[in-house]
Amino acid sequence: MSEKGQTSITNIYLLAFLLTAITLITVAIFGGPASIIPVLILAIIEVTFSFENAVINSQVLARMNQFWQTIFLTVGIAVAVFGVRLLLPVIMVSTTTGHSMLSVFQMALHEPDQYAALLENAYPLIAAFGGVFLLMIGLRFFGERRDVYWLNSVEAPLGEFNQPWWIVFSGIVGAVGFIYLFLANGDLSIVGAAILGGLTFVVIKGVGELLMRSNHQTLAGGTAHGLAALSQFVYLEMLDASFSFDGVLGAFAITKDVLLIAAGLGIGAFYVRSLTVHLLRRGTLAHYRYLVHGAHYAILVLALMLILSISLEMPKIIVSLVGLSFIFAAISSSIRHNHREALPAKK
Repeated sequence: MSEKGQTSITNIYLLAFLLTAITLITVAIFGGPASIIPVLILAIIEVTFSFENAVINSQVLARMNQFWQTIFLTVGIAVAVFGVRLLLPVIMVSTTTGHSMLSVFQMALHEPDQYAALLENAYPLIAAFGGVFLLMIGLRFFGERRDVYWLNSVEAPLGEFNQPWWIVFSGIVGAVGFIYLFLANGDLSIVGAAILGGLTFVVIKGVGELLMRSNHQTLAGGTAHGLAALSQFVYLEMLDASFSFDGVLGAFAITKDVLLIAAGLGIGAFYVRSLTVHLLRRGTLAHYRYLVHGAHYAILVLALMLILSISLEMPKIIVSLVGLSFIFAAISSSIRHNHREALPAKK
């Protein structure tokens, strides 16, 4: 790689490196050197669980202008760290238990075991919402006709049908019906959370498409401005929240200290943002033609596992490994395709 390329990559990850160092030093000062270990473990877990999130983020960011890309990478990271990974669990516990947000936050700081138990009780609602939201992302992607297919036997029939919204609505009905019949155990609040997850996707994605079309743009190639870009920003934040649910809940297996959890997951979130920029600026998605496909298969796996985890114990590490396997398989297929394309040029 050229010196210019190396410098570019260094610049992309420089802020994440600096923030990691500052966070770890702060944690060591106030919590002791031993506090660094759970923070690093949580950061690694966050990056591992969210790799496909970075792929999808870069795909959406490519349609946004420079201003909104900057907003996502600055304001968006603040929302991701403090809003999603610190405040959202508090909001979820407050909503499901009737406790005030202030009392829940104080509980998180001073009674972490009780807070973790309440968050565990709220998990079925979280999983229903996030699982259906992510499921719609995957179904809609494979419901569109596109120029490039990876697994033709699966993707081509759905793509030729070319009715992404019909597939989305059918997916919502199917997912909600499955949750009601087999997973909710008569709890209609879980069914309501599933419906809300599907409707949230429909509203955010649908409004975004309408705004893009009103500006004579297309999601395939146009650059989003104004309200259209704002809708894409909200969509990205919802996507990030859906990916983070499992990480936030699983973090309590590492430590009960919510500040250490926020520090570890926050560091991971910064690296995911840096990875997003890397993919965007270096043209990685164009070079690895099947990477987006692999990310959407990984999203479908995560969505299904989230939905099943409403009433079943799902090993999160297995879910992560399956998702990463799709990513690496997609990269490998892309490399083989590029190699085949390059052979005639050499002759």
